[in-house]
Amino acid sequence: MNSELQKEIIQLKEDKNAIILAHNYQPKEVQEVADFLGDSLELCIKAKEIEDKDIIVFCGVDFMAETAYMLNPDKKVLIPDIDAECPMAHMLTGEQVREAKEKYPDAAVCLYVNSLGEAKAEADILCTSGNVKKVVASIEQDTILFGPDTNLGEFVQPFTDKKIIPIPGDGHCYVHKLFHKEDIEDARKKYPNADIIIHPESNKEVQEMADYVLSTGGMLSHVKESDKDEFVIGTEVDLITRLKSEIPDKTYYPLLEGAICKTMKLHSLEKLRDCLVNESPEITVPDDIAEKSINAVERMLEASK
Repeated sequence: MNSELQKEIIQLKEDKNAIILAHNYQPKEVQEVADFLGDSLELCIKAKEIEDKDIIVFCGVDFMAETAYMLNPDKKVLIPDIDAECPMAHMLTGEQVREAKEKYPDAAVCLYVNSLGEAKAEADILCTSGNVKKVVASIEQDTILFGPDTNLGEFVQPFTDKKIIPIPGDGHCYVHKLFHKEDIEDARKKYPNADIIIHPESNKEVQEMADYVLSTGGMLSHVKESDKDEFVIGTEVDLITRLKSEIPDKTYYPLLEGAICKTMKLHSLEKLRDCLVNESPEITVPDDIAEKSINAVERMLEASK
């Protein structure tokens, strides 16, 4: 890391007493200036631990920055590009959750953290792809309303006796929907010695053909601990950027070169620099939404231990 812009960002970060949190899907140059890299769960945990910083800059998508604000209402939470939205999070509204609760009044509501504040406010507990099994196991009710990601709900169903009902029923990640059975078949032929790892946001038939189904944090842990030297990575391509940086002695192949989250890539070094200089765009959550949501966030973090 030696660009003048990166050096400027690091100096600004020190001057402003700021911390930069970045998701695993950020481009290489942004990953290099981040104080902490992680998946959704790891970033939530890190956000909760921040005490000695005045500003949190979140290089991710909207729901992540919102969650960081909920956990740190006394700090300024910034996002370099205000248009960095998670399409999946916008597939579930608070009204849809309320309608499902009316239909199933005895059910618990477990929402993927990839949800907006208005939906989180209606939840009993949240989950991530990394902790969904633990979270579902912690729920007392026998019926669980789950959203917005239908594939994640389908992924966890075999691991529980509880009935999982999807809301709204068609929520999905467009990046992970790009993977198909043919991609797994091709990878098996090209890289016969590699582990094929897929994300649980992918379709069920793709998950069933993979060697492992893991969150991005789980993928990183698996690669570190594995005796294998080659891995086919079935998630957004920039996870490989982090893998190459932290575990450079192993070989990685993207399941699809075109598996790119466009909104994650909206953050550039220039926008990150300007964000620190201007202390904007700022992310906030209305007090009533934050107060209703924080219990679900805290319950998730407790269940993850």
